[in-house]
Amino acid sequence: MQSRIANYFGLELAGTTFRREVLAGVTTFVTMSYIIAVNPAIMKAAGIPEGPSMVATVMTAVVGTLVMGLYANRPFAIAPYMGENAFIAYTVVKVLGYSWQTAMAAVFLAGVMFALLTVARVRQWMVEALPPGLCYSFGVGIGLFLSFIGLNESGIVALGVAGAPVRIGNLAAPSVEVAVLSFVLIAVLMVRRVPGAILLGILISAGVAFVTGVAKPPSLWISMPPNPAPIMLQLDLRGALSVGFFGVLLTIFVMALIDTMGSLIGVSARAGFLDADGTLPQIERPMLADAIATMFAGLAGTTTSGAYIESAAGVHAGGRTGLTAVVVAALFAMSLFFAPLVAAIPAAAYAPALIAVGAMMIAPVVKINFDDYTELIPAFTVIALMSFTYNIGIGITAGLILYPLVKLAAGRRSEVHAGLWLLCGLSILFYVFYPYQ
Repeated sequence: MQSRIANYFGLELAGTTFRREVLAGVTTFVTMSYIIAVNPAIMKAAGIPEGPSMVATVMTAVVGTLVMGLYANRPFAIAPYMGENAFIAYTVVKVLGYSWQTAMAAVFLAGVMFALLTVARVRQWMVEALPPGLCYSFGVGIGLFLSFIGLNESGIVALGVAGAPVRIGNLAAPSVEVAVLSFVLIAVLMVRRVPGAILLGILISAGVAFVTGVAKPPSLWISMPPNPAPIMLQLDLRGALSVGFFGVLLTIFVMALIDTMGSLIGVSARAGFLDADGTLPQIERPMLADAIATMFAGLAGTTTSGAYIESAAGVHAGGRTGLTAVVVAALFAMSLFFAPLVAAIPAAAYAPALIAVGAMMIAPVVKINFDDYTELIPAFTVIALMSFTYNIGIGITAGLILYPLVKLAAGRRSEVHAGLWLLCGLSILFYVFYPYQ
């Protein structure tokens, strides 16, 4: 049996073994498994019930990661993206007032567009159009946005008054004390490089919340998976295709495009998959895998999905083929039976995880060229507007407009890829059709 598996995935050619691939899969799962608890918690803000949302999260991870492993033969795991889930829940639904059903339709349509553009090789062309400095700013901005959500959800930061919009929360409140403990614990575990530090910190903090009465413990720990029917196939396609929704659809598309590019290239570089030109051979295969995952995500009732940068942990452990991804998919499927525990985890335990994830996402800021104002100004605008407008889409589209314009003003038009002018034009339309309130 193992020999047949080894032949299918080409283990010998890749210089790896069955045991090494399995261990790599376990490593990747542990490092990214926090999404099982965090994604439903975020989507709850959009009105999506946690039980079905957890099932949608896991099912999407299973389907996407299996396609990545069996078809693309890459050791990359797929799951709903952090950042996109916050955009859907907090911007599209809470700020703009659209229904989550309309948002799910937009996710599905983005997946369809990804698939068509991947097959036509247009998506690869669009990826090449995005300048590195701007991509770095997208990640940094989303990281700060997630951190702000975590600080607010945990109660560490609270709404202020006119002239001082935010302030310190009530640190004497038991729930806030648990949140502070959760963040410190996650930080210590990360510093000690404990595998699964974020998930472990969430679970220990949840246990403290249960024991101290801050949260009610689950009546069951293991059960059959919740019924996903309330959120599956609940797409409002008519609303998603309306003129006013165009800006949202564009933002979802661009965010996922950038996330996928960064994750695929970043992990591939760590694994040594890139060729002499710095490109990933047969990149259309993993791109098609995340397109299929995104289509499935919209149908299942969760957000845009794609390759996770945490896959680098499995690559570091020796994963080199799709067998690593298949192991990750199997472990995600097993997690479906822990829904009662996931649903009982309070914000005091999981919100600090968003702060920690945000901290990890701001690392690329050092790669932005601060000495070149044509790079710095668009990057700063992206980061500032994402955080201060509470809207990821505003930040991304502002950067896509400003970058080519400042390059043009500096007489450096040759540095702007033709595809970026297309994205600039689409971003201008975002502001034309934006539902200002």
